[in-house]
Amino acid sequence: MSVHPSSTAVFQIPDRGVTGAGCTDVWCDLGAVATEPGVVTAVAIVGVLALLTFAYVRDAEAACRDERRRVLDERDAFETFADRVGRIDTVSVATDATPSGVPVAALRGIGGGGRRPGRGPTGDSVTLRRVLGAYEDTVMSLPHYRSEYDETTAQSLAAELGPDTATALASDGGLSSGAQSALVDRSRHAAAARDRLVDAIDEEIAELDEREAALSTIDRRRRRLVGHMEGIRAESEADAAIDVWNRLTELERECDELAAERQVSLDDPPLTPETAIDTDGERPFYDYLYGPTDGPRYPVLAQVAEVADGIRADRDRVGARIAGSR
Repeated sequence: MSVHPSSTAVFQIPDRGVTGAGCTDVWCDLGAVATEPGVVTAVAIVGVLALLTFAYVRDAEAACRDERRRVLDERDAFETFADRVGRIDTVSVATDATPSGVPVAALRGIGGGGRRPGRGPTGDSVTLRRVLGAYEDTVMSLPHYRSEYDETTAQSLAAELGPDTATALASDGGLSSGAQSALVDRSRHAAAARDRLVDAIDEEIAELDEREAALSTIDRRRRRLVGHMEGIRAESEADAAIDVWNRLTELERECDELAAERQVSLDDPPLTPETAIDTDGERPFYDYLYGPTDGPRYPVLAQVAEVADGIRADRDRVGARIAGSR
């Protein structure tokens, strides 16, 4: 990711009016501006700033699209695995079964044996080796899977499909019809969970697009306002500059509203932790999407803060110019 880190501590943008308590016109608010360090020297260089690149939001969208592709690959892999397991011939093992469909006999010896699928006597089972081979050819063969999850085949099976499935594959005997049914059902469930996750990521991508469009509109208006200052005649400069100053204040207020709207979205994510996201953060869905990136955890808020900072800087320069023309 190429997102550049930035402070995201200040998201709320002050809603300051044109006049302050005890003031009768705009000069009260502008008086302090003209004497701020760095502002006086900038009075003569009020100009059109470069168009913002919106790097935070755009890199966040790229991260979402990359993750969406990986999740779809995992969904397809689990569906293919379920299909392959469903075509494997089963064998008869113990008649009793757990509620999950895993044979009781398959659960014996889990405490101290520590055997892994494909090792020891159980590795000779053709059906079990076919199950393991199918899992390795589908889920474990995904380019990102081993590097991101750093799990063995047994660990992955246990994490994705339940520890009792890995136990069944590691125990004596072959693949019973009950174990086969459990593997297929849980694989389909894993695929369905990824479908829901893709839908949630799609919602986030749509919101990122919407917020970027709103910020782009605000930034275009900011640049037009500041550029307008360049063509003002000296005799009408003060009045026009005051109008620009007021309009920039309105843009800052719009940024504040965008930040508040995003806060509402963050508190109502499109997916809850119970639907297959495993994080310990306060907002697990967004921690999952943006935690691994180099950028801010809340890219929209960071982008709003950047736009608002630019508006404030322009307004301060315009204010200093007004104060200097008194």
